[in-house]
Amino acid sequence: MLRPLPNERWNYETAAHLLNRAGFGGPPEEIQRLTMLGLDGAVSALLDYEHLPGVSPDPVWAHPDPDHIEKFRRALKTAPPDEAKKLREQENRLQETRLEELRGWWLDRMANGPRPFQEKMVLFWHGHFATSVQKVRMVPNYSYLMWRQNELFRRLATGNWLQLLTEVGKDPAMLVWLDQWQSRKEHPNENFAREVMELFALGIGHYTEKDVTEAARALTGWSYNPVQQIFVYRPAFHDNGVKTVLGLTGNLNGDDFLAQIVRQPQSAKFITAKLWNFFAGQMPSPELNTALAETLSLNGNEFKPFLRVMFRSEEFYSDAVLRNAVKSPVQWLVGSVRMLQCSLPPPLIASAMLRSMGQDLFAPPNVKGWDGGLSWITTNTLLTRYNDAATLVEGTLQPLDAADFARRPGGRGGKRLEKIARRIRIGGVEVEKILSPEQRDNPNALIAALEHRLLQATLSNEQESALREFLNTKKQLTDADIRQAIRLVMATPEYQVT
Repeated sequence: MLRPLPNERWNYETAAHLLNRAGFGGPPEEIQRLTMLGLDGAVSALLDYEHLPGVSPDPVWAHPDPDHIEKFRRALKTAPPDEAKKLREQENRLQETRLEELRGWWLDRMANGPRPFQEKMVLFWHGHFATSVQKVRMVPNYSYLMWRQNELFRRLATGNWLQLLTEVGKDPAMLVWLDQWQSRKEHPNENFAREVMELFALGIGHYTEKDVTEAARALTGWSYNPVQQIFVYRPAFHDNGVKTVLGLTGNLNGDDFLAQIVRQPQSAKFITAKLWNFFAGQMPSPELNTALAETLSLNGNEFKPFLRVMFRSEEFYSDAVLRNAVKSPVQWLVGSVRMLQCSLPPPLIASAMLRSMGQDLFAPPNVKGWDGGLSWITTNTLLTRYNDAATLVEGTLQPLDAADFARRPGGRGGKRLEKIARRIRIGGVEVEKILSPEQRDNPNALIAALEHRLLQATLSNEQESALREFLNTKKQLTDADIRQAIRLVMATPEYQVT
């Protein structure tokens, strides 16, 4: 049984921890508001987001477009080879432009929307059911499929485990990503069946190879209509023979298989451990994992009541968990924007930042998703974080110019970046907006304010001494000096964790 956090331990530090982990952090005023609500009120303010209005409308292209697909296909059939090549290139440019818009649309919801916890859950499910556009782009109008899956994660973010697994299994992007749409009774494809058991719901050692082959047979018939862009069940493709999966025998179908998965006690243990690791920054002990799994099971495999208990638990605010998780690139970028109260960079630049830090949204590296934790930190990615801090704080692409920015690992679109950089301000901190006159004039007050805002903790003696030495060289602090001080804090080890 998870122990509730004692009331006397609820304070600014623990409220900041909740906002950082269950959201993307925020300015001191937002943390203070959660502090005043008390633990239960703060948890409810984040989790019970349904009554809050949505934010940006859906992209105008976020819908099936069978007419466009049919027209494109007919044009390819009749066009000479050179013209067909141009048509494909034109369509690819359109889809890539939409995908970049999609990344910006989602980042805007994270950074500026009223439902940070919902978006944090979408980010978790995106990494958990790691579906990459690198393969989904093999089908027409693939940007819509990536948006549709993103919306699925948003709609069922804190819903029922079996419903989520089932709808993900029938999701068009997933059907393409793991080849389920090509599975036939004559040659069942095992990819989705295997990944459900290995990576999504059970873990290695909790199923057999026979379970995989039998589950693949059960899933035959689950397919995809690439023109209508919807899931379809094709009875002619389904294996109607008797199968046995995880001890259940019968003429099983895909729904039967996933229901049997969720019936396994290991399923609750597996998914709650993944959730704890994502939010707490470490895998739970066996004893804690058992308590987490029992909480989910007792609540009918509904995630919201489970998460409410988790975020109220004393274990979630233990010394081992507080300020002990490396920020993911998304957490770093979105959290920085929220704490500094500056603008999110344009989509192309924000995406390039995340890509060079190691987290390319809608393109996880493999079926396991991102490893997270210390894997986010390398010599190259740390340097990228320091340079991107300058971009956010100064509002320019300095100290790298746009062309250099585009040439970083994973960077692309150099000419587009250069054009954006010339005409649009990128972020930029307004020091008078986030710091009082006293804090801007007094080095001691400034250091305390920056620690309060950016770390919700104190710098190490070494880091604070370096910052103080810089500030003491200034006879009078200018806005440029203060922005440099912010950059120095963002370059400390303390800023890379939350």
